Parts: sequence; structure tokens; C-alpha cells
Amino acid sequence: MDAKSFARGFKATLGARTVHIASNGLLVLVLTRFLLTPTEYGILGSALAVFGVAGLFADLGTSKSAARYVTEYRENDPGQVPYVLRAALRYRLAAVVVVAAAFTLFSGTIAHLVNQPDLAPLMTFGGAYIAFYSLSTFAVVVFQGFNKVTWSAVTRATGSASLIVFVVVGVLVFGGAGGALLGYVVSYGLATVVGLGVLYWKFYATIDSADAPDDGLSRRVLRYSVPLTATQGANVLDKRIDTILVGAIVGPVAVSYYYLAKNIATFIQAPAASLGFTISPTYGEQKAEDARSAAARLYETTFRHTLLLYVPAAAGLVLVAGPAVTLVFGDKYAGAVPVVQVFSGYVVLEAVTLITSDALDYLGRARERAWAKGATSAANFALNLVLIPSLGAVGAAWATVATHSVYVLVNLYVVHHELDLSVSRLLRHVAFVFGITLAMSAVVFAALPFVSGPLSLVAVVLLGGAVWAGLATVSGLLDLRRVVAVLS
Repeated sequence: MDAKSFARGFKATLGARTVHIASNGLLVLVLTRFLLTPTEYGILGSALAVFGVAGLFADLGTSKSAARYVTEYRENDPGQVPYVLRAALRYRLAAVVVVAAAFTLFSGTIAHLVNQPDLAPLMTFGGAYIAFYSLSTFAVVVFQGFNKVTWSAVTRATGSASLIVFVVVGVLVFGGAGGALLGYVVSYGLATVVGLGVLYWKFYATIDSADAPDDGLSRRVLRYSVPLTATQGANVLDKRIDTILVGAIVGPVAVSYYYLAKNIATFIQAPAASLGFTISPTYGEQKAEDARSAAARLYETTFRHTLLLYVPAAAGLVLVAGPAVTLVFGDKYAGAVPVVQVFSGYVVLEAVTLITSDALDYLGRARERAWAKGATSAANFALNLVLIPSLGAVGAAWATVATHSVYVLVNLYVVHHELDLSVSRLLRHVAFVFGITLAMSAVVFAALPFVSGPLSLVAVVLLGGAVWAGLATVSGLLDLRRVVAVLS
């Protein structure tokens, strides 16, 4: 990927995620402050978590498997690409039909299984939600395989921009968490139409198929999806099952705290998610060209800039969480403050994961990642059962941070084994980043007593950002001119 293509893809992906963050942030604000009670917001969060777990069985890793083989064939044998897409979409549609039908038929039983009977009315939307979310995600990931992440961005932005409109209308017209969930279904349905439409007309229909598929191609697409399914399944457990357990053990109000904290963490992850999504196919291309040294330097650069941004951001989040949560979302969500503070560690860990996980898939190391994810997710589940009864939502957050730390370390080890990274250079960088973080944190901590409202809070955040930018630039860790050049 050349610099112009990277910059274009990164800006498009970051723009789409910015739209998503802005829409979702506004949506969270409107729902928490004006439209839903903490109990209703917690019920909505629990329902979305249940749908996320069920959606795993509608995914089966086929989208990432398709993206991997599209990347492999599009340069050397493009006539095979339509066969890859047909096979992957066929598997996806079959799984979607089975899961959506089962979820629709057994909605009441599912609500009973998760010990949250209040979810039963919302479970009737499960089939449609899972189907549309799964198919829109399929298009987003396959565009990545074509190294055309701009179209991924368009599909994401369509769903995100329409979300605030349809969810708010749903609540105003139908009321409560059920109306909000109907808005989610309509929004993802629109994203599905756009994503699959572009995939067909812009890509599938423009490629001349080979006379016949390679022997066993369809089987290989399915086989490679197995470790990806395991990884995604473990990822779903990490990101969804904890919310379900908090609801089952503590109740919907605790879920509202936990779900809000997770949303705040997600808002901060947009740059890392955009960077990882944009750059990951390049690792596969460089491996195919036997350019491992270039791939290593690329990963090191990405890793250094990610830490430079996210370690100080996490420290700042710990410091300003108290006034930020109560001023923005109201005193009724004060219970979310300690959860947000614990999740600050997860923000850094997930940022590293976002620039690493897809890279491992494109480097052909999905199996190792699957084993690591499976083991740490099982540990996370067990730790949640231990910590939630005594610590509530805060315990679930600690469980996530502890087990995700192990997963990140394993991922870094596998990347190092594959690319032979310069560990000493990276450790020196980490030391400088922590030094900058300590200096910035001292300034923010000293300014916190002056926070009396939203404007003074923004001023303190900007002060911390200015200190960070100045120290990062003076130390040579951040080249502002280069950043501006890429973004412009």
C-alpha cells in the first residue's frame, strides 16, 4: 500500500468511525439524560449483549476468511475472487437464517436463560437485528480484503449516521428500550442494503470469473474460518458475556453503569481501530512478497504511535472520570465513575489489540491468536463469576483488564516471532511515553480542583492535551508536520 492509498483509506476509516462516535455519543447522551431511565438503559445494554453473543453463530468467521482469500487472489488470480465471495456469502446466509429463526422462536426461553425476564419483549427483535448486523459487517470486512476500506467506511457511516435518527424516533414513537432496539434494526438494515449493494455492483459484477474454482476453494474458505470463529467467539465472550453476567447477577442498573463505561472506552478507540483496519492487509501483502523486514518496521511504527496516544489518554481518563461522567450524563450515573476508571487500562490494551489482531490474521497466524483468545476468554468468564457478586460492575471491569493483559502479551509475542521486532527500541519508546504521561498527569491533577462546570472541564482536558503534544513534539516522538501531511 503506497502512502497516498494508506492516507486515503485511513482518513476514510477514521472519518467513518468519527461519524460513528459522534452519532453513538450523542445517542448515549440523549438516551441517558432524556429518554431512558438507568433501568431501561441497562435493559437495552443487556439485550444488545445477548444479540452480540448470538450473532457469533451467524458469523462463523466467514467474512474475515473471505477477506483473507480475496487479498491472496486479487493480484495473482482475480478470476477466483467471485468464487470466494459466493462461497463465503453462501455460508453466511445459511448461518444467518438458522440463527435468526431460532432466536425468534425461542426469545422467551433465552430471556429466562440469562435470568433477565425483562428482556423477553426485546428478544423478538433478535432475529432481524442479528441478520442485518451480520450482513452489514460481512460487507465491511470484505472491502478490507480488497484493500478498499473507503467503502467499509461508507457502509459503517451509513449505519452510524442513521442510528441516532432511527433510535430516537423509535423511542419517541414506541417508547422505552423496545423502541430504541427497533431503531437499531432499521439502521443496520439500511447499512446492509448499502454494503451488499456496493459489494455487488462495484466489485463482484466487475470481475470476470475463472472457468472453474480452484480445487477445494470453498472448503478452504470454510476451514480458515474455523480458527477465526474461535477467536471471534472468544472476543464476543470478552465483550458481551460480562454485560450479561452483570445483568443476571446484579441487575439492570449495574448494567447501565457498565454499558456506559464500555461505550466511553469505545469512543476513545477510534484512531487505533481505524489504523489497524486500514493497515492490516498490507502485512499480508508484504509477507507474500517476502518483505518481513518492511512489515516489522511498519508494525513498530504503528505500535509506537499507538502507545504515545493511548497511554496518556488512559491516564487522563482516570483523572477526569469523576467530573466528566456526572457533568455529562448526570448524577444518577455517578456509580459508573469507578468502572470508567478501571476501564482506562482496557483502553490501552484494546488499542494494541486493534492494531495487532487483524495483522495476525493476514500474516496467517489466526490459529495462535484463536488459542490465546479462547484461553483468556474462559479465564475472563471465570473471573467475572468470582468478582461480580462482591464488586458488581467494577469487578467485571477488573476481570476484563486482567485477562486482556495476558491476551495482548501473547499477541505481541506472536508478532515478534513472525516479524522479529526490535524489542530494545520499543522498550525505550515505552519509557519515554510513561515519562510524558507522568508529566501530563501532574498538570491535570493540579488543575482538577478548578473544575466547576463543563467549560472548565473542557479547559482542563485541553490543557492536558497541550502539555502532551508539547512534550511529545519536543522529545521527537511526535512529528506534527508528518501527521498533518498524512491527514491532509
